[in-house]
Amino acid sequence: MNTKDIEKSKAHITVELIEYMENSVITKTIMHKSTGNVSAISFDSGEGLTETTSPFDTFLQIIDGEAHLVIDGKPTILKTGESIIVPAHKSSKITPKRTL
Repeated sequence: MNTKDIEKSKAHITVELIEYMENSVITKTIMHKSTGNVSAISFDSGEGLTETTSPFDTFLQIIDGEAHLVIDGKPTILKTGESIIVPAHKSSKITPKRTL
């Protein structure tokens, strides 16, 4: 994982900051602070993140594709361009949405 912040005072296209890798979840830290981080994460189909709980609110935005998100047991489908805030101290799990 690269923990170097991206260049400040410069416009960035988030989807271009991170690559997809086969059979992987890739995380790129955009900003790292003691009060929390901003990260971009890419998922290959069939990959995801295990259930987590954060001491901070977590902002999630789908920049490409669809994802299945569960916050405190409540499922939500997010699509490209949509975002949601996971409240601090609430469990969440995210996986790419699979088309059957």
